[in-house]
Amino acid sequence: MNDPIAMKPLSRLPGGPMVDAYTLTNVHGVSVRILTYGGTIQSIRAPDRHGELDDIVLGYDHLERYLESPRYFGCLVGRYAGRIAGGRFTIDGRSYDLDRNEGDNCLHGGRAGFDKAVWTAKTQETRAGAQVSLSHVSPDGDMGFPGELTVQATYELTRGNELRLELQAATTAPTVINLTNHTYWNLGGLGARHVRDHELQVLADAYLPTDEAQLPSGEIREVAGTEFDYRQPRILAEELDHTFVLAARKRGVLAPAARLSHPGTGRSLDIATTEPCLAAYTGWGGIALETEHAPDAPNQPNFLPTLLRPGVVWKSATVFKLG
Repeated sequence: MNDPIAMKPLSRLPGGPMVDAYTLTNVHGVSVRILTYGGTIQSIRAPDRHGELDDIVLGYDHLERYLESPRYFGCLVGRYAGRIAGGRFTIDGRSYDLDRNEGDNCLHGGRAGFDKAVWTAKTQETRAGAQVSLSHVSPDGDMGFPGELTVQATYELTRGNELRLELQAATTAPTVINLTNHTYWNLGGLGARHVRDHELQVLADAYLPTDEAQLPSGEIREVAGTEFDYRQPRILAEELDHTFVLAARKRGVLAPAARLSHPGTGRSLDIATTEPCLAAYTGWGGIALETEHAPDAPNQPNFLPTLLRPGVVWKSATVFKLG
């Protein structure tokens, strides 16, 4: 039987720290490989209906590709997942200008966001399985965001084939925050070239309309009668790049959000989260299902706030159940 936790040094960044890879493996042979670079999920090996293991997420074999790629494969994104219009927001009457890395907008925290950081790792075996906890300190003014932000991300692989992601953060000054994981899933395995044969269900009553720059208008529109109604499982015949507003839930309580399944292999993925939204994006042969708050919420009064003040610990949890 494989060790539940294995660590392998990869390489040192030019003039920077060493990047390591941690592999969590459970009693069923399911494994998750996580890099300290970007807190990235590099691979997840899971069985099909016949018990054959295959990698079901998009990733690169070599660290150098992650350094060059703009695709956010498997990484933790922050300080703010999604777009902030004009790269600007206001807190308590003071305006903050952010790094603009997509035209005039700030995307996923800027060009040197959390996906480019080398996180510090600690591991431990738990009653449920094994986990690796990653920590990172983002200095005051990082990519224009105020406050020193201390972040912890804990990945836990359980004996029940659940990958649990718990996030928490604290700040020294009022700031905005929206963290998520950006894994691209393809349950067909390494040889699959698209996800158009997958079925998707999203437990959302509404979605956020966007303009040509994929910025939300501020409207929250019901999915009923639209092409974005995924309340019942549907084949992914069309491409997606939209944020869904999940069905009513209690703040901080895990609730079902989405289900992705692949009839060909029998694999499935059930997602539960404490977050109010789920962004679905198809690209490069996979689908990203990001549990988060709404994009551009700091500039949209209709959206749930993403303001974090000193003395408050921000928390988020998402569970990916492999079937």
